[in-house]
Parts: sequence; structure tokens; C-alpha cells
Amino acid sequence: MKMNNRFYLLILAACTIIAGCNNNDDKKTDTTPIVAKKPAIMQPFRFHKLIEVSPGNDFDVLSWGRGSQAVGSFLILHSDSSGMKYNTTTSDLDGSIVDVYNSDMDLDGNPEILIQAKATDTTNYAVIYAFEFTNNKANKLDFPKLTSSQKKGYRGNDNFYIKEGKFMREFPIYDGDSKGAKPTGAKRLLQYGLRNNEFTVQQISKDSTAKSTTKTVATPVAEAASTTKKTTSSTSSQKSSTSSKKKKKSDESTSTTHKKKKKHHHHSSDDN
Repeated sequence: MKMNNRFYLLILAACTIIAGCNNNDDKKTDTTPIVAKKPAIMQPFRFHKLIEVSPGNDFDVLSWGRGSQAVGSFLILHSDSSGMKYNTTTSDLDGSIVDVYNSDMDLDGNPEILIQAKATDTTNYAVIYAFEFTNNKANKLDFPKLTSSQKKGYRGNDNFYIKEGKFMREFPIYDGDSKGAKPTGAKRLLQYGLRNNEFTVQQISKDSTAKSTTKTVATPVAEAASTTKKTTSSTSSQKSSTSSKKKKKSDESTSTTHKKKKKHHHHSSDDN
């Protein structure tokens, strides 16, 4: 009986040790950091982004609508918690919101909220809804459309961003406007500013290529042939002129010799 009791005690001790090891393994697994999931946006809302302009000055931008993803509306909820003022700006939305940007392009201290939406049509591709907030009031700004020259080879894929207080727009250039058009490897970069509540736009540089190229100076074949021909002609002309001069000099020398001989013969006749 004593042997059996000892045997049972040994088994119990082994089980306790194994259980303790398993608990340690479980504790190690539990120490894995848990990534907080982004809160899901409940219907009828589709998009939400918080823009913090300054402490206590926040803008919540949302899009909403039931029954369709192509059309809807957007909301700009302005919270001025320092002044205890809250305002709402709403408008119709074409397409879906891609991103929201904050800037102060005219440096007047009034923030501008720029909403980028992916348009439903295949002509504009991108739509910008712009507002400047002055004294907690939203002033709608008309974002300029691309001109005919700016739109040449444009097929969307816009990349918008803020750089040094300016609103930048970059997109690839295609070899045509049809669906089968292929990218050329070049990009067009536009810079937008704001003056007197109106947008200004300029193309920063010539259409740049994605791959860097090394410039080489080469003489065209036709030009090189023309240059060679001119050089040969000039050399031939010089040789001809030199030969002509030598011949003329030789003729003059022969004539002088002949005259001398004739004169010498005359004197011989008089002596006789």
C-alpha cells in the first residue's frame, strides 16, 4: 500500500508540473499585444475622417446614403470646443470619398477643407469639394476643372497631396483618351493655390518622365553628310585654285623664257 501511495503521489506531482508548464505557455500566448480594430462605420454612413486643425478645432467629414454607392451626400461637422460652437455643412456627393485634406493656401489663418471623391463618370475621374471656414462659417470654393491642354492624355489615377502649403495634383499621361490607351511613362504635376477666395493653378514643370534619361549630343546624319560634303568641296576648291595658280605661274615662266630666247637670237643676227 505504501508503494502504491508513493506511486500515486509521484503521478500527482508529475501532473501538477505538466499543468504548470501548460499554464506558463498559455500566459506567454496571452502576452501577445492585441491590435484594436478600427470602429466599423454604421449605415447609412460610408466614410469618416477626423481633421484636427488645432486643439479644440476639429472637423469630422462623413459621407452617407442608403440604397446606392454611386450617389449620396457628405457632412462636415465643425466642432469649436473652445468657443462652444458647432456647425454643420452638407452637400450632394457624386461618387465616393477617397480622402480629405486640410490646408491654408492663402495664409489667412482660415482652414480649408478639401474633399477628394472618385467620380462616377469616366471624363473627370476625380472631383474636389472645397470649403474655407471663416468665423465658423463655410464658404464654398469652386475647384477648377482641367483645361484642354492639361487634360491631354488624362485617364485618372490622380495623386493629391499637400506640399509647402499648396495643393498638388499628379497623374500619369496616356497615349490617348480611349480605354485601350497605354501609359507613356510621363506624369503631369499641377500646383493649386488660393487668392481672394479663388483657385490659381499652374503646371510646375514640363511633363516629367518616371525614368531618368541621360541627354546625349549627337550630330544628325544629314547634317554630318552636309558638313562632310562642304568640307570636301572646300578642300577640292582650294586644291583647284592652288593648281590653277601653279599653272598660271608656270605659263608666265615659259613665256618669259621664250621672250629671252627670241631677243638673244635677234642680237646674233645683228652681229653677222
